[in-house]
Amino acid sequence: MRLVLPRLYVILDAALLTIPETECAQRLADAGVRLLQYRHKFATPRELLGSASRLSGLLVARGVTFIVNDRADVAFLAGASGVHVGQEDLEAETARSVIGPGKLVGVSTHNREQFQRATATSVDYIAVGPIFSTSTKANPDPVVGTEFVRQIRPLTDKPIVAIGGITLERAAEVIRAGADSVAVVSDVLRAPDPGARARQYLDLLDAANHAAGA
Repeated sequence: MRLVLPRLYVILDAALLTIPETECAQRLADAGVRLLQYRHKFATPRELLGSASRLSGLLVARGVTFIVNDRADVAFLAGASGVHVGQEDLEAETARSVIGPGKLVGVSTHNREQFQRATATSVDYIAVGPIFSTSTKANPDPVVGTEFVRQIRPLTDKPIVAIGGITLERAAEVIRAGADSVAVVSDVLRAPDPGARARQYLDLLDAANHAAGA
């Protein structure tokens, strides 16, 4: 059966948070966010496990799919729903063997070759980007644009997650191009009220869903 992802995928990047991560996660869950990834590039393994465990305990019980960035071992120990790996992290199959059965594995891709390689693996979803210019990565890959999403959509039945520079004004356009889900970082986390901003996305994406007859 084909995996259906929530339309909104919020990435809780510790570097951008202005309030405690558990408080932010709580607000997002209260707003209706059901897919959330935790990313902390500068934490020690002990810090990362502690944070991931707290977030997992808070979110999974509420029916939120909770993904840990990069570290399959931490995702497993924290009881997370899955792990998301990049091009320089563990191979998808290795990550799956670490995190165990019944968990999600997602992978980031930045061009057609990487995307096609990912379609041949057991990953559950494939992220593509950056769709637009982004400031949340120190050395971002080249922008691919929404046309890239249209081109790769026919290549797989796996869910496609679009990421990179996505704002409320652009989200529906990305879904219309063929993405199953939009991953948002700064436009939610840097909002005065992250929960209210997430709610705006959910309402917008729900309307786009109905307009498409989905």
